[in-house]
Amino acid sequence: MNRQNGTQRPYDVVLFGATGFVGALTAEYLAAHAPTDCRWAMAGRNRAKLEKLREHLTAIDPRCADLPLLHADIDDEHSLRELAECTHVVATTVGPYVWYGEQLVAACAEAGTDYTDLTGEAEFVDRMYLEHDARARETGARLVHACGFDSVPHDLGAYFTVQQLPQDVPLTIDGFVRSNAVFSGGTFASALTAMSRGPHMLRAAQERRLHEPRLVARRARARLGAPHFSTQTGTWALPLPTLDPQVIERSARVLVRYGPDFRYRHFASVKQLPVALGGTAAIGALLGAAQVPAARSWLMDRYEPGKGPDAERRRRSWFTVRFVGRGGGHRVFTEVSGGDPGYDETAKMLAESALCLALDELPSTSGQVTTAVAMGDALLERLRAAGLRFRVAAAR
Repeated sequence: MNRQNGTQRPYDVVLFGATGFVGALTAEYLAAHAPTDCRWAMAGRNRAKLEKLREHLTAIDPRCADLPLLHADIDDEHSLRELAECTHVVATTVGPYVWYGEQLVAACAEAGTDYTDLTGEAEFVDRMYLEHDARARETGARLVHACGFDSVPHDLGAYFTVQQLPQDVPLTIDGFVRSNAVFSGGTFASALTAMSRGPHMLRAAQERRLHEPRLVARRARARLGAPHFSTQTGTWALPLPTLDPQVIERSARVLVRYGPDFRYRHFASVKQLPVALGGTAAIGALLGAAQVPAARSWLMDRYEPGKGPDAERRRRSWFTVRFVGRGGGHRVFTEVSGGDPGYDETAKMLAESALCLALDELPSTSGQVTTAVAMGDALLERLRAAGLRFRVAAAR
């Protein structure tokens, strides 16, 4: 459902959680780039903070002086239901989603409203599939999780790479991620929460596998792979246990263009071995600390949610995701790259995803779907126009 072929609603897009760190960046992006005929609004529980943000946005575009402000609170089910019923698309930045996200997903699934978020939490995505995918399919809602750096560059990058390879043959793709960015308090809280919930995450994944339809005459797999030195990238490749491979696998399960037998592996790409070893040790220590409540609380207190790197630090930040694809005797090297991944580019990705769902003509889908399945070429072209680079580096 979008405004071209759906029922009339007051708004095309509502941004929930606009006064948070990434939420404010997303609001700034919408103020600067939303089409003049796009009816968008901001929602949250603190009216004073919303009004202060609206004043800031008015300096970007004077028309924002009249930007609607809506009340919505994660603890108020009625307000979330009203929010979902008044718009075609809800974009939310309120996390950690495993704590704060489900009521809004439920409201959107019930109202037939498209939903986008920034989660990188595998447990949350699996639980939302189990609890709300069926209802969303009935109402026509598209539930599109992970519309930021988790997992747009990886999902659409793999999608773009598949398009450069022959059809109807087995395909393999390896992705290699590099960045110099830093994280905010909210991102750290989400990561630490996920690390502390290993058993819950495994149970949710197992339950999902029991309920997902089985592929017939096709296979799609995502594997972490083993640490190794990659001659293709000239870097050390370390298995990267993020949500991204799971999202790519789900795209491959739905889209037959990924071939009869698709395999993806996901790596962090590190130039120097000592840095790779040190990073692995640090993640291991953080994972261990996340299992101890007192240590976890102490760590969360060090990084206050709602704050993040300043504009100058973000200006110096960058990311690249390099893909090596093989199939049918061909090999292709592609790359997705951009600026600050966790904040500036994530705000751009979330905003463009919401605009794409609201305004573009898209494939007919519903339920929990990935960015590649729900938006594919339309979102890829939007992001290219917005400054992200998708390119073929070499092909053989």
